[in-house]
Amino acid sequence: MQTVVPEDNKPFVDSARLATIKENLRQCTGTENYYKGFGGYLHTDGIKFLEDDAECHWLISDIGIVAMTFKDVPFQLWKFRCKDAIGLLTMQEDTNAPIKYEQKYSYTDFPEGEIKLYVCDGVLLLPSEY
Repeated sequence: MQTVVPEDNKPFVDSARLATIKENLRQCTGTENYYKGFGGYLHTDGIKFLEDDAECHWLISDIGIVAMTFKDVPFQLWKFRCKDAIGLLTMQEDTNAPIKYEQKYSYTDFPEGEIKLYVCDGVLLLPSEY
């Protein structure tokens, strides 16, 4: 992932990078392997690909650890939004449900835009793997 620091010293991440990552993730339509993350949660091949391609092991760990505190919620919709190197992670029980969890990141090199992930019965997965 390429981070560019312009003359005004404000970090800028190429927003086209997320579009490329999302296009690659659409090819993930199921999983052959489950990976155990820190805290005991499981995630799929698609999440592993995202983790490696976007270099966002920190994000996957954060979601996995927090998701374990919501074990009573069998389906969780997680969204991560990034703009101007500032991130926002939220969790809802469904698209129109109120936000149950929110975490702000004062700096991230994650590509600009939004990505959605699911936790279903304790497994973190891509929407295309659902």
